[in-house]
Amino acid sequence: MTTAAEADLVVRGVPIHTMDPDRPLAEAMAVRDGRIVAVGAEAEVLAVCGPGTRSVVPDAAMVLPGLVDGHTHLGFAGRQVAWELSVSPMSGPEEILAEVRERAGRLGPDEWLVGGILGGAVLAEVDSPAGLAALDGAGLGRPVMLRDNSMHNRWVNSRALELMGITASSPDPADGRYGRDARGELVGLLYEGASTRAEAAVREHTPDIRARDLHSVRTAVSILNSLGVTATMDAATMGVWMDAFTELDNAGELSMWIVACMAAREFVDPGVAGPELFATAARRRSAHVRPDFVKAVLDGVPMTRTALFLEPYRSVDGGAAHGCCFYGNSFYTDEELLELLEHAVGLGLHAKLHATGDGTVRQVLDAVARVRARHGAGPVFHLAHPEFVHPDDVARFAELGVVADASPALWFPHLMNTIIEAQVNEGYLARIWPLRELHEAGVPLAAGSDWPAATVRPDPWLSIESMVTRRNPDPAFPGTLAPDQAVDLPTALRAHTVNPARAMGLGDQTGQLRPGLAADFITIDQPLLDIPVDQIHRTQVRQTWFGGTLAYEAP
Repeated sequence: MTTAAEADLVVRGVPIHTMDPDRPLAEAMAVRDGRIVAVGAEAEVLAVCGPGTRSVVPDAAMVLPGLVDGHTHLGFAGRQVAWELSVSPMSGPEEILAEVRERAGRLGPDEWLVGGILGGAVLAEVDSPAGLAALDGAGLGRPVMLRDNSMHNRWVNSRALELMGITASSPDPADGRYGRDARGELVGLLYEGASTRAEAAVREHTPDIRARDLHSVRTAVSILNSLGVTATMDAATMGVWMDAFTELDNAGELSMWIVACMAAREFVDPGVAGPELFATAARRRSAHVRPDFVKAVLDGVPMTRTALFLEPYRSVDGGAAHGCCFYGNSFYTDEELLELLEHAVGLGLHAKLHATGDGTVRQVLDAVARVRARHGAGPVFHLAHPEFVHPDDVARFAELGVVADASPALWFPHLMNTIIEAQVNEGYLARIWPLRELHEAGVPLAAGSDWPAATVRPDPWLSIESMVTRRNPDPAFPGTLAPDQAVDLPTALRAHTVNPARAMGLGDQTGQLRPGLAADFITIDQPLLDIPVDQIHRTQVRQTWFGGTLAYEAP
């Protein structure tokens, strides 16, 4: 039994990389009541230990702070893993239809078949009445909804459209559209905000939805813990998911810090959003759940030409689809965005803003400049997905104190980038993900996976490696992507630990290993600083500790 002054736990025998510039490397670390009380030379640390202190000598190569994923969608991700059909983004329509047919045969006659994620090229291939008919046949009469790899768009069948109450005469929603052919007939594709109608129908017809939500969150947290992640920002949180987070936390079941970004408008799942949701933040707060941000989605994604650019998209059809010189559109007017930010700041909240095109990046920076002029440096602003930033706007991130939410982790050759290249103006790929420029300008890089919107696995080790190499370890995607935008390994490690922790408002809780902070740490099987950088993606987590308690141990 420990005394009040004794540490509960001491970790020693393995190099401890603290991410604390004042003491970057230590021999031992002591923990009491879930908090770090000493870090340093073993003899110094043992001075706060006693007969009742548990000694842990990890079977590992190094100790690091628990990783921080600055951009996930926990509920959606866990739901996808726990309940839904998993489709490889590399699969073509015929393979997908075969998987749908096989799964449909195992479902009840009225049970929804939900799955994903579809590669971006699939939607273009099935954009016709024939594509809708094919999904109708594969669904065997069951309603089907499949999400694409941006999470912004859906492929549904006729039975799903029927349950959604959508017909050819239905008007498009303000923030999206229903795919139609030249005659105006529905083809089963839902773009942007139109997807929410399908998600609402799924939830309405799913029994025991609350129990499923809780299980989905448990599943997502377990997966992140197994990869070494102990804190995340849920990047577009509806009330049902906040309630699930806090219920698990209050029950002592949550092994992760969660900073929630409350959705300014409905996102994926239906429900209360905007000011009505923001007003509930205080009652939905718990020990490890912090609803401190709002989230606005300003545009879509380049793959479907729903992102806003400063230069027009490539003309691939003589301008037939969008007319000449199509730049994309923002979902917010400048005044709507400013009104949202002013409302958030007035409530003491911060903001994460989705902007994938350099046009909406500039719109965000212009709005932040106006808010800064009125309110100063206090509010925190994240710009999510800064893959395309005009050279003139790089320095503005630092000048305005805007965090670069570097997500999804796709700064290497990848199918999604191939699809983007076919859409955007020539030359954009040469500077895609300008991480080096942003870093050298003094902009904090906060990495995130954007799981499951852009990846089936939120792998931080691939993200760290590829920030440095700009290569995909998968031989199916050779070469590099904008290699002069690479950063060094220490920068990449900070982007996955201390930087996102500070950006999320958790810098006084986690992201480093120093006295006073939570004992959130991991042990891994490779000495990252002593191996070839192209081997980092092979890293395996041996243990994950959250608040001084073992949350994951490799089998």
